[in-house]
Amino acid sequence: MKRFAMYGILASAALAYAPQVLAQTVFVSTQLRPIEEATVVREDLLKDAGKVDYVVEEPPQFAVRMEAESEAGKHTVSLVGALHGELSPLADKGQLESLDDLAKKLAAEGMPQSLLDLGKLGKSSQQYIPWMQATYVMAAKKEALQYLPAGADINALTYDQLIEWGKNMQDATGQPQIGFPAGPKGLMSRYFEGYFYPSFTGGVVRTFKNADAAAGWEKLKALWAYVNPNSTNYDFMQEPLAAGEVMVAWDHVARLKDAISASPDDYVVFPAPAGPKGRGYMPVVAGLAIPKGAPDRDGAVKVIEHLSTQQIQLETASKLGFFPTLNVQLPPDLDKGVALLAGAVTRTQTSKDALISLLPVGLGDKGGEFNKVYMDAFQRIVLQNEQIDDVLKSQGATLAKLMSDAKAPCWAPDAQSDGACPVE
Repeated sequence: MKRFAMYGILASAALAYAPQVLAQTVFVSTQLRPIEEATVVREDLLKDAGKVDYVVEEPPQFAVRMEAESEAGKHTVSLVGALHGELSPLADKGQLESLDDLAKKLAAEGMPQSLLDLGKLGKSSQQYIPWMQATYVMAAKKEALQYLPAGADINALTYDQLIEWGKNMQDATGQPQIGFPAGPKGLMSRYFEGYFYPSFTGGVVRTFKNADAAAGWEKLKALWAYVNPNSTNYDFMQEPLAAGEVMVAWDHVARLKDAISASPDDYVVFPAPAGPKGRGYMPVVAGLAIPKGAPDRDGAVKVIEHLSTQQIQLETASKLGFFPTLNVQLPPDLDKGVALLAGAVTRTQTSKDALISLLPVGLGDKGGEFNKVYMDAFQRIVLQNEQIDDVLKSQGATLAKLMSDAKAPCWAPDAQSDGACPVE
């Protein structure tokens, strides 16, 4: 409770502070946190949206802050931007304003009803407005294509073909040429939760320690023989790609964008590989919501409307690599790198073996602990060569306790559960 109390003190102080602070719409976001991205938001995307104070928060701190302000009944935040799974706990606690009127208006302006329905978070009223969407893809230097296995389709790769491709590249160049963002600020945990586990097991939590998972880890160990060992230091794969340290990489579209946009004729972009259960992928939907008790609801609505215009949605795609939630046609003069990424996203979503894995839902401030379970398993199995069954047993116990403590039910692709999602 000390964390909540501290945030309550901060909230009280903010409310008692100088009037000019309250004249701004405080917009707290777990998205677009890196300084380069946040600068684009402040200087470009929000420049005509009124007086807005754009504040970035790591997801665990965001959950604590919102809970603290709700408990204290003293609100400083008027607008939040966060992932679907980060907003779900707030909706479950009744902490978000209904946005039905705004949703109806945006539906008329071209926002797909399927996305708006996602923003209801299972409630009868609109809990958030879909802000932007993205996913994760693979990118390769065109020079790597000569090493593809015979008969391989770049848009329908399997893990066996990726391993053979990695071997061919390493044999030809003398260096491992595949890279993953397994650094301290990389998004490698999303690879396990949205790509690796669904592709090999058809689930994420229920299937964490089963025989399919063990077989998948064996396959990943085989792949890792052709992965650049500096991957454990990589946070954004656009940098090692641009520097020529790797020729093939997996990452979030926004973290590949700079390299591909700088030299679009040098790259191909394509879906992640498929495993025995399908081609796992994680659609990432970020939403905009207004907390109950927001001191500037009108300002928050104005910002949502501004960020939902076609012009700003296209600017968000062009400058940040996050794609529109409005059903808009990407213009022909769109940045060529963004167009390449958009094509790969479409091919991923329409793959005949596509298997959707949603972002974790219902974990509250335990999202970091959830990610750590998968990263610890990776480090122990792949990097430290520990016995797979032993690691899955111990990490599975940790995961089961975490899910029980969070009381988090299963999400897709795991089958629904009554109560906490079990580790079977």
